[in-house]
Amino acid sequence: MHRRDVMKLGAGVVSLGGLSAGAAQAAKPKAMNDRAYMAGLLQKMAEPVLIPMSKGELKKTFPVEVSPTWDGRDRSVTYLECFGRLIAGVAPWLTLPQDDTPEGRVRKTLTEAALQSYMHSVDPNSPDYLLWRSEGQALVDSAYFTNALMRAPKQLWEPLDTTTKRRIIEEIKGLRRVSPPYTNWLLFAAMNEAFLLMVGEDWDPMRIDLAIKKMDEWYVGDGWIADGKAFHFDYYNSYVIYPMLIEILEVLVATGAGFNNLKPADMLVKYIKRAGRYCEHLERMISPIGTYPPIGRSLTYRTAVFQPLALLAWRRALPSSLPGGQVRAALTAVHKAIFTEPSNFTKDGYLTIGFAGHQPELGDWYSNNGSMYITSESFLALGLPADDPYWTAPAADWTQKKAFSHQKFPKDYAVDY
Repeated sequence: MHRRDVMKLGAGVVSLGGLSAGAAQAAKPKAMNDRAYMAGLLQKMAEPVLIPMSKGELKKTFPVEVSPTWDGRDRSVTYLECFGRLIAGVAPWLTLPQDDTPEGRVRKTLTEAALQSYMHSVDPNSPDYLLWRSEGQALVDSAYFTNALMRAPKQLWEPLDTTTKRRIIEEIKGLRRVSPPYTNWLLFAAMNEAFLLMVGEDWDPMRIDLAIKKMDEWYVGDGWIADGKAFHFDYYNSYVIYPMLIEILEVLVATGAGFNNLKPADMLVKYIKRAGRYCEHLERMISPIGTYPPIGRSLTYRTAVFQPLALLAWRRALPSSLPGGQVRAALTAVHKAIFTEPSNFTKDGYLTIGFAGHQPELGDWYSNNGSMYITSESFLALGLPADDPYWTAPAADWTQKKAFSHQKFPKDYAVDY
């Protein structure tokens, strides 16, 4: 990599291509600085994982941290969680051309590293062969692993050699051994089947059909879906439910797959609309300074809370109530509110357990530092090119910023779709 092209994160400002922070601020409009900041932060997360793993050295270099209430499962689940969750968030960015811009060269390096990492992940002879065949947790993180291949098939799936593709398919099919509970876990099984469908392999329609029907059954109204029979006020609609449900439906629509009592195209329209309503709630939760409510379990997943906003931005499907410049400004503020604190990272650049810093006591019984890489899911809008209106529109105040600075802002009413 050309070191002068690396976007270096420091003091909350990104310096691009060797420019000083002050020169970078002066040379680029505010919107472009937002993109440089987000790209630099994602690069900061990705390189310490993908570069060593591309050499089969992730397990050698990545120090495992587990929560104080760890349940005793094999700590090696950490590496699958780390790679699977990270690559799912990075994948959209890698779909852009590998041009000769500093950002384009970074994407090229990360794409090459990701391909090599996929090879190591399923090679039984590699030191970085992941924990596929013991813990049930592998079902969860395999879904992020395959989700990345669905998000960037031309960059991450098609270039893989035949042996690696065969090994991936075998490991994914092998996870049918895990019987998911009737929670968001149904979507992990369904995501893997959607991947198999996408690549032309035998797939199990029942796993997809059950997941979609249960999510529809658990819809409680006004954009919220319960995680099982009981509603929990947490962010699992963001971490798992809306993104995976939408992307599974997209595969069904793209492949023409259907079921007797299910019309994927109609369901997709409905759930994008419901996700848009949920995104209106998320946007209104962001305070004038970019903070947001620390509620619910898995709080240490940090900015993954905003995955649906980032996904709908990438899909150019944000509701009209959420202009791109407003969403971009809000999400930039959120990331700065969380990641300005240096202890989010170790001295070697790996994420720590915590919310707005290193706070291991906030970890749940299943939390390890590999789990934390789901925060990369809030960077999906980097899959939009730099000249997209999402990035070039003037920054606009978000709802709470308007409300608390005496500006006009729209009232909010429940919906019944």
